[in-house]
Amino acid sequence: MVAPTLGEAARDASYAWSKSCYSGIDFSISDESTVFEAVEKFAAYNVGCLATKDADGKLSGVISERDYVQKVALLGKVSKEMKVKQISTKAANLITASPSDTVDACMQKMLTRDIRHLPVIDENNNVVGIISIKDLIKACLEEKEQTLQQLASFAVGEGGHFVV
Repeated sequence: MVAPTLGEAARDASYAWSKSCYSGIDFSISDESTVFEAVEKFAAYNVGCLATKDADGKLSGVISERDYVQKVALLGKVSKEMKVKQISTKAANLITASPSDTVDACMQKMLTRDIRHLPVIDENNNVVGIISIKDLIKACLEEKEQTLQQLASFAVGEGGHFVV
């Protein structure tokens, strides 16, 4: 199999995930953990979303900074007294991506539902990552940069190969 060019690879969720700040961390938390523990993890990893898992280790949903602000802080609740599962978005309501989804398809999902993170789910229904809108923007910018470089090279006579 021929290795894809940056332009080809940058078009899918797996590429965006590989460049994501989420790719090197434990991006999950037990749904029995306290909301305070989730906030600590947000701060420690400088992320805005975590995948929540049930007692069997299966994806039960996601919790985001937005959940914390809207369902805890603004209501004057105490994060150390609330469980993650009380405020998380449940798996049945999640919008997800597969590793082969295009960057454009992922962006469309996010824009349609006004969300900033997508859990990446493999063919066995396991969560393998989380991608943020920032990850997708970076992938788009890399692809555009490569296209500009190819056009510039073509314009100055450095090659006739143009791969989009």
